[in-house]
Amino acid sequence: MTTTIEIGTAKALPGTIEEGKIIVEKLAGGGEIAIPVTIINGQNDGPCFWINGGIHGDEPEGILTCSLLRKSIDPKELSGSIVLVPVINVPAMEAAERGNPLDTFSYDMNRIYPGRKDGYLSERIANIHMEWMVKFADMEISIHSGGSHSYLAEAMFAATDSKTQELARAMGEDWRVCLYSNVTSKSPMAVMSELGKPALTVELGGRSSTAPGAFLNVGKTLLKACINILTHYKMIKGTVHYPSVRHKGFQQALLAPKSGIFLPNPEIKFLTMMNKNDHIATIIDYYGNELCKLSAPENGMIFGLRALPNVTVGEWCCFFAIIEGEW
Repeated sequence: MTTTIEIGTAKALPGTIEEGKIIVEKLAGGGEIAIPVTIINGQNDGPCFWINGGIHGDEPEGILTCSLLRKSIDPKELSGSIVLVPVINVPAMEAAERGNPLDTFSYDMNRIYPGRKDGYLSERIANIHMEWMVKFADMEISIHSGGSHSYLAEAMFAATDSKTQELARAMGEDWRVCLYSNVTSKSPMAVMSELGKPALTVELGGRSSTAPGAFLNVGKTLLKACINILTHYKMIKGTVHYPSVRHKGFQQALLAPKSGIFLPNPEIKFLTMMNKNDHIATIIDYYGNELCKLSAPENGMIFGLRALPNVTVGEWCCFFAIIEGEW
């Protein structure tokens, strides 16, 4: 029998949708650090699907996805519950920065889970978020993108256990690439995986996709995946779709060997197989002279490219997936 769900200040009876917040800390000026949360509590029994967004403040795709999903679900037709956390790292989101500007000691919140109750501010936010998540969530996805730096196409990071791979397949037909890097990266996904619960880090969007139509399309693609997950786990009625071809492998960062202007090869396509040594990009100097070329390190595919042409030596240029087979 379904029961009332209470998370922070949000309290949702069966068959209702309620908003609230998880209060983390009070500030000296009277304000507070809090995490917004929406509970969609179904009328019928079922699992809890937990969705995280905004762990990086320059990645608003999770907010849009949660907004679209909330409008798409009737709690009276839902079996189980959905918990939407559109923004974990509110100070970073308000500053439009990757990390919390109030905390320069633990800048990347996606690398500090489970955090600490008495730690730096970002660690405290991570810790209280983690406590609520593991208490209720049966499965979880964290929505990420290329942020202000890059554009990323549809890719997932996941553990190799059968429950997690089932969740990855349930993302649907647009999500063909599953990478096994960063599984132990002290992220929400890693915390859930350690508890034996399926969890994914999903990547889509970023700086090159922030025009109104393009940004909405990113949200719609992520919404489609969430709906497919809910349908797969019989939380809502509908038709499930799965990818016909699935690729597995590992991420490799391609860094700029020189400073200059980054010019991607106009012939390359995202999520399309390439051969080792295929041309990816050229870096030129301010006079137009070629400084170096970037090539595919192994057989695989590109799932992300930097958005800014100007590049400094050692900066990320390309998110490359070394493909080892199908999954």
